[in-house]
Amino acid sequence: MKVMILKNFIVFEGIDGAGTSTQIKKLVERDTTRFVATAEPTSNETGKFLRRMLGGEFSVDEKTNAYLFAADRCEHIFGKGGVRELCESGKTVVSDRYFFSSMAYQSVSCGEELPKLLNSPFPLPEYLFYFVINPEVSLGRVNARGEHKEIYETIEKQKKIAAQYEKVISEYEKNANETGMKIIRIDAENDINTISEEIWNILKY
Repeated sequence: MKVMILKNFIVFEGIDGAGTSTQIKKLVERDTTRFVATAEPTSNETGKFLRRMLGGEFSVDEKTNAYLFAADRCEHIFGKGGVRELCESGKTVVSDRYFFSSMAYQSVSCGEELPKLLNSPFPLPEYLFYFVINPEVSLGRVNARGEHKEIYETIEKQKKIAAQYEKVISEYEKNANETGMKIIRIDAENDINTISEEIWNILKY
């Protein structure tokens, strides 16, 4: 179990359509001088490659997929201008997804051992907001966007990923006293403004 906390680092996690991106946007809009939004996959070349793969442009072995996400994450956290540098400068970085998503998504396809190993060097966020939602509801939101769906956006895959997410988050909840990471479960089926206020009341000074 990881014990290193990266101060001023906040992560929003949840299956596709859970509303993490929307809530990060609303949080940053409340205080643009304090909060910096980021996401995984990143906007780096590694992340662009991953987004092409997620869009179904080409396929890779699932183990390769796990390695690629970890490589993109390494640059995201430790690279020049990355999360660690921003946090240490006094900014509060809010990331849409982090290694918890790899431990959910990749574990479904290539087993739990490799994602755990590849992501063991990364620090924990100070806050983890886990957006809990019925996969059928979340996928309905995805379908309503009318956009090209990614490779994981089927009901069968989302149900498996949601179950794995629950397993991963529950494990960290059991060890919260040891790690020091604050874990907050969000009912992602509530309306947008209710969720936004709940998050703000936790994070505001």
